[in-house]
Amino acid sequence: MRTRIGILVAAVSALLGVVVAPGAASAAGRDGTCDSGEFCYYYNSNEAGSVSDFTDSEDDYGATQPTCYEFKGAGAGKGLCVKNNAASVWNRTGKTVRVYFNSNFAGASQDFAAGAKGNLDATLKNNNASHEFLTGGPTGCSTDGTNSKLPSTILVYRVGLGRVDRVDFKTYVKNVLPNEWVSGWPAASLESGAVAVKSYAWYWALHSTRKTAGGQCYDVKDNTDDQVYKPSSAQSSTSSAVDNTWSTRMTRSGNILQAHYCSTTTACGAWVDGNWMSQYGSRDLANAGDSYQTILRHYFRDVTLS
Repeated sequence: MRTRIGILVAAVSALLGVVVAPGAASAAGRDGTCDSGEFCYYYNSNEAGSVSDFTDSEDDYGATQPTCYEFKGAGAGKGLCVKNNAASVWNRTGKTVRVYFNSNFAGASQDFAAGAKGNLDATLKNNNASHEFLTGGPTGCSTDGTNSKLPSTILVYRVGLGRVDRVDFKTYVKNVLPNEWVSGWPAASLESGAVAVKSYAWYWALHSTRKTAGGQCYDVKDNTDDQVYKPSSAQSSTSSAVDNTWSTRMTRSGNILQAHYCSTTTACGAWVDGNWMSQYGSRDLANAGDSYQTILRHYFRDVTLS
């Protein structure tokens, strides 16, 4: 998938400076008590002070009341936003949980194994902005995805680094979209891009038999041979587009579509009508009021969105 829009993305995004405010805080079971199955922040070190408990990953806690995730338990810190205010954790889930310095699962990080208690390190203490429940996923060259079930991870060949990383699938999509679409474009354009990026990656997670020169299996490269993946590049607007369309599956005859796209209909020599989408075209259709579903059906022939 050779796209040419990536060169423009960084410059245009920097000029636009788009920011999306976090939604209102809500999570089932969040009561300020660290129950079994929850990941809990503490306001003080050594699991002391007020508690903020979570049952799933969260990519942006919010920074102000009344919309932020706050410390809810009794003790020091109660009522304060958890973002950049936590000192220790207790991971009572069955998964490893990764705490990040930045929102959208970006920046420096620290892992806490299932059942672990511990203080945040010097980098992350009072500098916590998101956390992610790691799925682990399959080992070796296999995937746990099917045409009806999303893979939990994808093998990404980091060409410049000469290695293959197994990346959480949703994290991968969130760190591709802002490098392939302009983050300040209309929501429907970004949402159509999110589905296309996900579908392309999903297809290769299911079908790739590629290997590096050293014999390592991989699904996609991190450059324009496939899709441009840059860790810690996620943006609020593009991450929202991914979240809003995460349940959408694009298939043709029951199979996940290998969705190609290019900056315009003439920029890529491999363009085939009905199998490729124009990135700038998606912007123009979104500006005209089309939904992301309409945009996808405009470019991709005989697809089912479910």
